[in-house]
Formats: sequence, structure tokens, C-alpha cells
Amino acid sequence: MNFSNLYSPAFRERNRDHFAAILRIALSDGIISEEEEAFINRTAINLEIDEDEVAKIKANLDDYPINPPATQQKRLERLYDLSRMVFADNIADDAEKKLMKRLIVGLGFPSNEIEAIIEKSFTEIQNGSDEDEFVSAFS
Repeated sequence: MNFSNLYSPAFRERNRDHFAAILRIALSDGIISEEEEAFINRTAINLEIDEDEVAKIKANLDDYPINPPATQQKRLERLYDLSRMVFADNIADDAEKKLMKRLIVGLGFPSNEIEAIIEKSFTEIQNGSDEDEFVSAFS
């Protein structure tokens, strides 16, 4: 049995939607830096998204909605990935921050806490937190 067959179509769809959100952040300034491209490639591998599908997603970003996870743990894991993408090129520009706000609401976080969530997320990433440390910082 192929390893990817262990996951449901809904699971793979959520991964594609999450990957599309990461691409939106990378493309928010109009270019993808080498660092961002490396992060995108690693993320595609981790989410089991092949090169053809990556190209399809890049060409049709609007076809992939934000698909919020059901649990707080999964939301924070996605927030971690999104925050890392913002800092993949060591620059958090205004376009990325603006998009990040929309994605945070789309992930199901309270809209009145967006600024605090962004601040804490970026601080954790800049401090070099791994995923477990990042998630724990929000507990």
C-alpha cells in the first residue's frame, strides 16, 4: 500500500489549502526569495504535495480556501508554519503582515486578538522556537 493512501482525501485537501496559504504569504511581495523557495519546497515534501501539484497551486491560488483545523493544537501548528514563512527571507514586510492577519482570522483565531497573536508569533520565530516551543508559548 502506498503511504499516501493512509490519509483521507479531506486530509490531503487541508494540506493543499494550508500550502496555498503559505504560498500566498511568499507571493505577497510579488517575489519568492531563495530562502522562501527552500521553505516552500521543504513544506511541500512534509505535506506530501508533489511538484506538479505545487505548480498547479501556484497558478491557481484563489482556488484554495483557508481550511481551519478543528483543534487549537492544529491551528497553532499551522500558525507556526505561516509565521516561519513570513521570516523565511528574514523580512516581515507590510504585505506579509496584512495577509497574515487575514489568515489568522481564517484559521479561527479571535479577531480581537490578531495583533497580539502576530506579535507573539513573530517573537517566537525570531527567538528560534521550534514547533513545540511555539505551541507551548500560546498555552
